[in-house]
Amino acid sequence: MKYKLLAFLALFSPLVSMAQEVGMDQKIDQAFKPVSDFFSAVIFFPVFGVPFVLILLVMSALFFTLYFGFPNIRYFGKAINVVRGKYDEVDHHGVEKSDVNIIDGDIVDTIEDESREGEVTHFQALATAVSGTVGNGNIAGVALAIALGGPGATFWMIICGLLGMSSKFVECTLGVQYRDVGEDGTVYGGPMYYISKGLKERGYTVLGKIAAAMFAVFCIGGSFGGGNAAQSNQATIVIKELMGLTSSSAGAIIGIVLAILVGIIIIGGIKRIAQVTEKVVPFMAVMYLIACLYIILSNFSLIDDAFGLILSEAFNPTAIGVGSLIGVLLVGFKRAAFSNEAGAGSASIAHSAVKTKYSASEGLVALLEPFIDTVVICTMTALVIVIFNFGGFFEYGGEGSVMINGVAYEGAGITSMAFAQYIPYSNVFLTVAVVLFAVSTMISWSYYGLQSWKFLFGRGKTADMVYKLLFLTFIIIGAAASMKSIWAFSDAMIFAMVFPNMVGLFFLFPVVKKELGRYLSAIKEVK
Repeated sequence: MKYKLLAFLALFSPLVSMAQEVGMDQKIDQAFKPVSDFFSAVIFFPVFGVPFVLILLVMSALFFTLYFGFPNIRYFGKAINVVRGKYDEVDHHGVEKSDVNIIDGDIVDTIEDESREGEVTHFQALATAVSGTVGNGNIAGVALAIALGGPGATFWMIICGLLGMSSKFVECTLGVQYRDVGEDGTVYGGPMYYISKGLKERGYTVLGKIAAAMFAVFCIGGSFGGGNAAQSNQATIVIKELMGLTSSSAGAIIGIVLAILVGIIIIGGIKRIAQVTEKVVPFMAVMYLIACLYIILSNFSLIDDAFGLILSEAFNPTAIGVGSLIGVLLVGFKRAAFSNEAGAGSASIAHSAVKTKYSASEGLVALLEPFIDTVVICTMTALVIVIFNFGGFFEYGGEGSVMINGVAYEGAGITSMAFAQYIPYSNVFLTVAVVLFAVSTMISWSYYGLQSWKFLFGRGKTADMVYKLLFLTFIIIGAAASMKSIWAFSDAMIFAMVFPNMVGLFFLFPVVKKELGRYLSAIKEVK
């Protein structure tokens, strides 16, 4: 252990010395920008002027919503009851072998009762997954959406969140249905497993292997980008603003500190992550919502005006540079999809670790995520910013940064200014919130990325350590580079996951239909 620790510290010593050089942040940004631009151009290729990946994402969510009869509305109450534990007794009943998803290579006796497979409860799985989606996309991402697309972007974020509930239901049901269980009881799941196993069942073995490998690669990229670098980027912005740091190496130094903190946390594995997130996530989400509600209710007379502006601007945008309904719609959908990740498949990795024998039970739990993340938290943030800007502090539209009192602000900085208008010392509170959101998102995404890394390179300790060191390096890159470069790369990596994930969803959605019927029949008698 001593030598491992020395090796770990030795890894960061060059970074510390580099951070002392003048302009280290700029050097990292200049080196990273070409990488970001390349991936952004490849992933967001347009079809009739609209990025094809957004068309695929939204149309798929609409299809699943219609096919399953609006599960986002019909099963909302049941989803809450599952999280509350109302139907737990169903999972304690015996299960016949025919009901178990037999996994190639596993001994039948090791999986004879899938009800007790898994590592975490429904609530823990939801908390872990929510911690991966509820992050600075809700604080910085919403501010970016409004700065770019105006208040109308909020409406399209809400629509995307509601539709995304159906996609999340489908992919998380499949995540449990096709999960793999190691000899020690450790659960491995996610799109790479349901794509490869599900397509093999249907005779498309080669396609399944290729699509699963593609997803794993993109998920690793997503864990480095949206789940990591984008988070450390926003945490660094608010820390620098709070502490008045102006050094051109401040970002890299903050990144090193965050990397050490996250490095300590992620060693624990999914059980440790679940134990942390089930306490931290609800607390920080509630505190953030209380602050938002205080601001909104303090300006009660402006609430109807804010919603009116959001609705009118959604269909008749006036923000500079947006140009049309399609423009503001794309801004809203892009930021919502980045925030809740519905359709990207990432959350199914966390949900697959749940203790249940009915895969659809966790699918129902998962549909709550986009509602919590986008419909509730993102909307609260948007209302705070829109109400704040009734004072005419900045112009909507442009490149994403806005001028407030002669100073340029972007992302979380815009939200911070809105909070500061109504809550004394809110810069301290919001800094703490942003850092907590960032760290919780990073530790959850480290699990997602590690599961994908294991799928590609095996489950050895050496492979795990390589991934974790790369992950920690991207925390430093995210903290040092500019918001524009980091978020362009992060968007590209998150949305790249949609392509292989949709291959699995469209081949396997009939399985979800069957499993939903099984679960609804099982809980019918529970009162």
